[in-house]
Amino acid sequence: MVSTYFLLIWTWTRSAAAYPVSFALMTVLGFLIAAIDVAVILVIFANTTSLAGFSRDEALFLYGASGLAFTICDTFVSNLDRTSQHIKAGTLDTFLIRPVSPWIQLAADRFMATRIGRILQAALVLGYAVAALGIGWDRAWMIPVMVVTGIVIFASLWTIAGAAQFLLTDAPEVVNAFTYGSSQLTQYPLSVYARDLVRGVTYVLPLAFVNWQPGLYVLGRDDPFGTPGFTRFLGPAAALVLALLAALIWRQGVRHYRSTGS
Repeated sequence: MVSTYFLLIWTWTRSAAAYPVSFALMTVLGFLIAAIDVAVILVIFANTTSLAGFSRDEALFLYGASGLAFTICDTFVSNLDRTSQHIKAGTLDTFLIRPVSPWIQLAADRFMATRIGRILQAALVLGYAVAALGIGWDRAWMIPVMVVTGIVIFASLWTIAGAAQFLLTDAPEVVNAFTYGSSQLTQYPLSVYARDLVRGVTYVLPLAFVNWQPGLYVLGRDDPFGTPGFTRFLGPAAALVLALLAALIWRQGVRHYRSTGS
C-alpha cells in the first residue's frame, strides 16, 4: 500500500510540475504564508522578553517542532478532509471498489507538492532555534522522536476528522477545528493557556505530546503545571493509542457509509 500511495502522489506531482513557473510560485507563496506565523511570534517578542516564562528562541523551538510535524501531515494526509465532498458527489464509491485502501486513495487525492515550501519553513525555524539554544546531543535525541510523534498524532486527528464526515457530511469546518485548530494551539507554550485546557490536551486529546511535554525535556524546563517528569517520555505511547483509536473510528466510518448508487 505504501508503494501505491507514493505512486499516486508522484502522479499528482508530475501533473503540477508540468507548469514549472506556477509550481515554483506556489511553493514560494506557501513558504511566505507560513512565515506569517513566525512574524506574529517575533512581533510579540518585540514587545516583551518572555511569553509565559519562555524566551523567544524557546517559543520558536516549540513552534518549529509542532509546525514541522503539522506541515508534513498537511502535505501528505490532509486531503482526508475532502471525504464529505466525495460522499456528496458520489465519487467515494470509486475509491471503495478499487483494490487499494480508501484511506490511501483519499490521502493522496489531489496531492499538492507545492506545500513543500511550508515544510521547509518549519524545518528552518526549528533548525535555527536548536542552534540558537545550543541544545546538546544528550537531549537533542528527543527532537526527531517528538517530530515523529507529532506526525502520528496529527495524522490520527485527520483520520478521525475524515471518518466523522461519514456522519457530518455538511460540516467539514467542524472537524477542521480539530486539525488546523490543534496546530494553532500547539504553536505557543501551553503555559499561556488555562490549567484545565492543558489537562484536557494532555490526558484526553494528547496534543501536549506533540511538542510541549518532550519540548520541556529538550529545553531542560520543569512543567509549570507540575506534571510528573516521566510524562515527557510518554509521547510515542500516546501517539500509538490515538492511532489505534483513529484506525477503529475510520473502519466504523467506512462501514457506516451507504452508497449513493451512482
